[in-house]
Amino acid sequence: MDAKEILEVKILKRAKEHPAVGKAINAPVVFDLSGDGGGTWTLDFTTPEVSVYPGVVENPKVTFCMAAADFVAMVEGELNAQKAFLTGKLKVKGDMGSALKLGQLLS
Repeated sequence: MDAKEILEVKILKRAKEHPAVGKAINAPVVFDLSGDGGGTWTLDFTTPEVSVYPGVVENPKVTFCMAAADFVAMVEGELNAQKAFLTGKLKVKGDMGSALKLGQLLS
């Protein structure tokens, strides 16, 4: 799976299976993924039905920045999110509490 497919299928499915995470965040979250297969997507928790779409919204609660390949590895369980953050492979802008909550859907 590539980053787009992971966001639009895997992460969206996990978000729907764990609605408490979305309720706790209750804001848009942006994924800014660089390199091959990268792009920018928004995971929107502001509506009753969680959605994912390409592009950026103004004032997201959290923005995750990383290489698309690292994102895929993290979601597939091949890269530890905490290690990625500590080594600079994952950069988080915005509300760290929401980022930690969202981590439940990413790994």
